[in-house]
Amino acid sequence: MSLADVAGAGRLPDLTGLLDTCQVGGFRADFVSWGFYTKPAWRNYWHRHSFHEVCLAYTGAGRFSVGGEHHDVGTGEVFLARPGDVHEIESSREDPLGIAFWGFTLRSGREAPGPDERGWWSGLTDPAGPVVSRRTGSLAEVVTALAGYADPVRSGYDAGLAGLGAALVVDTARAFANEDDLQVEPPPRDRPSQVVAAMRRHLADNLCRPVRVRDVAATVHLSERHAERLFREQTGASLMATLRRMRLELAAALLLDAGPTVTEVARACGYPDVRAFSTAFRQLHGHSPLEHRARSGTLHL
Repeated sequence: MSLADVAGAGRLPDLTGLLDTCQVGGFRADFVSWGFYTKPAWRNYWHRHSFHEVCLAYTGAGRFSVGGEHHDVGTGEVFLARPGDVHEIESSREDPLGIAFWGFTLRSGREAPGPDERGWWSGLTDPAGPVVSRRTGSLAEVVTALAGYADPVRSGYDAGLAGLGAALVVDTARAFANEDDLQVEPPPRDRPSQVVAAMRRHLADNLCRPVRVRDVAATVHLSERHAERLFREQTGASLMATLRRMRLELAAALLLDAGPTVTEVARACGYPDVRAFSTAFRQLHGHSPLEHRARSGTLHL
């Protein structure tokens, strides 16, 4: 569904009472208005607000005036009236302007950035910043998703709306922020470590099933040789040796429960042959599965 479809269905105002507030970093956003203006041609006469009013044009053309400045606006642009800005919006008669609009206040909390710091929020808080932008990012998609959460209202709507509301505020501010204010150092990400972690997760999730090196390699889109080499370099053990240890460590934990038999524990840990299981268990833990259970997992020397 497009933003125009959402406007035609009149679903955005349904967010009133559903999404009233959300946390965005060190800020709190309180939403005060949601809606659409569409055909026929219309005019929003000179006025001002105590909150940020944002308009996203999805069709047509018009003029947005702030103070003594006049801006031609149209499809694919977003424009902003900051608190206290006296402004007016006038739709073209020949090509009526269709907009989705939302209004919110932005209050800093205890974790808000200091006065000398700048980031995405400067697009809203800098009174000298631009008021019209074509950097709409994912605003149309977020607004459409928000309307979807409002009709019908289903379990989990509050968590979903809070996340989308935060994204709406950030994307709105980004549209008007200086590009330099948006630059950050990306968090360090060790790609090889992530791949090895994914392989370990695959092993852990499949302890009771037959597992081959090719299966693990396929989950991280590597060749068997590359996957094995990378895993061994970072862990000091092969994939299959790690799998055996993980299975036998799981077995040691399961044996502490008197319910399952040794055979059932063996099968739960990927050993269809209980003899092979007992041999492998003794090699790692130094005693048999039954001795482990009898001693409650404690070996007395």
